[in-house]
Amino acid sequence: MATKQSTTLGRILSAPSIILLFLWMIVPLAMTIWFSLLRYNLLDPGQESFVGLLNYQYFLTDPAFFTALFNTLILVGSVLVITVVGGVLLALLMDQPILGRGIVRLMVIAPFFVMPTVSALVWKNLLMHPVSGLFAWIATLIGVQPIDWFTNVPLFSIILIVAWQWLPFATLILLTALQSMDEEQKEAAEMDGTPALSFFIYMTLPHLARAITVVILIETIFLLSVFAEIFVTTGGGPGLQTTNIAFLVYAQALLQYDVGGASAGGIVAVVLANIVAIFLVRLIGKNLDA
Repeated sequence: MATKQSTTLGRILSAPSIILLFLWMIVPLAMTIWFSLLRYNLLDPGQESFVGLLNYQYFLTDPAFFTALFNTLILVGSVLVITVVGGVLLALLMDQPILGRGIVRLMVIAPFFVMPTVSALVWKNLLMHPVSGLFAWIATLIGVQPIDWFTNVPLFSIILIVAWQWLPFATLILLTALQSMDEEQKEAAEMDGTPALSFFIYMTLPHLARAITVVILIETIFLLSVFAEIFVTTGGGPGLQTTNIAFLVYAQALLQYDVGGASAGGIVAVVLANIVAIFLVRLIGKNLDA
């Protein structure tokens, strides 16, 4: 009886916070869905009208949507490859007993704590600037024509900036997993004379499989909504070359003042993100059950 009363009391005490959290999530979502069914432009106040799914039809048939979707997939896929491969290599390096290992770990992890806007400004003005940037100075030093990164290879530039920011996260997760390996297995492999490459393929990689899956899941969810790096550096251009779905929704809402179309785009983005998240969660579940 006492246990039942304690459970009931616990539910009553937690109910306000749960209701508040529920309202915090549901009310904005419900408003976005409602706005997505309206012809609602901020330049034409008071002229809202119900149009049903017309905003979704417009958004999904707009050529800019397919370009933004393609750019989003390329951005997410490229960053995942760079961060997973680079994270594994850095984790293996940082796991070695080298001099100043603590300082190296701190330096590698530091970029993850830099705000996206700040890191984008640093890359744009200090590293990738075609005249005064570090890369331009190195190119001039070796006799090569400096590259105007954000004009010639804009999407690749965004990929580098985002990958630089997320690489420490992948490294930290993979290093933690690497340090949980059984030391007896390592010693047995060394005593048997197992080649380093064979040990990495047959022992290290299987051990890191779960950690890699977690990295892919968490990074994918956040990479689908990359915005600050694009806004600060290229503004979605040149043309639509660096416009992803998040930036397309922003442009629809705050540049074209089309709240209805932007709301429909936001709902589409949420649906796509949830599809990807469900797929990756199931993939993680299979790895954990293995």
